Amino acid sequence: MIIIIYNYDERILDSRRRIKTMPMIDVYAPENLFPADADSELGTALAQAVLRAEGVASPGPFHLDNTAVFIHRLKSTAIHTGSTNSANNVRIQIITPPGSLNREGQRQITKEATEIVTRISGDDTLAKRTWVILTEAAEGGWGIQGTAFGIEEFTALAAQAAAAKAAQEKN
Repeated sequence: MIIIIYNYDERILDSRRRIKTMPMIDVYAPENLFPADADSELGTALAQAVLRAEGVASPGPFHLDNTAVFIHRLKSTAIHTGSTNSANNVRIQIITPPGSLNREGQRQITKEATEIVTRISGDDTLAKRTWVILTEAAEGGWGIQGTAFGIEEFTALAAQAAAAKAAQEKN
């Protein structure tokens, strides 16, 4: 079966039906790496950067309400490398629905996320110790509100958003 969407919401699905919303971001860092009051700045900057990389130029409430950043401040002894038992490294994992990031978007968010954590930490050498891991959820492996979202569910969501937008423009 082929589903053709004529009136999709381009803020949710693009013309190739790639999903452009709902990234989840996890930042794992030593507890003392960022200033104590930096979580809000870090979260906002990373959320905006991922949305830009997905091609969302003007994020609205739908995007902002469904983009989450989890900041995990770990004891320095909880981060190890092969050469040290107390590493000063950062791991950023960005999980997106399938197809959300094209190759240029992957490059963009990797660079920008590294720059953000380096700037906020105040440590110019942090870039070489920052790992950015991009992960796509499996088709149907993106759940919210008890629903496992796949192309079918995202298509329905896009249709609802388009209808709501049309009704709002009518009023």
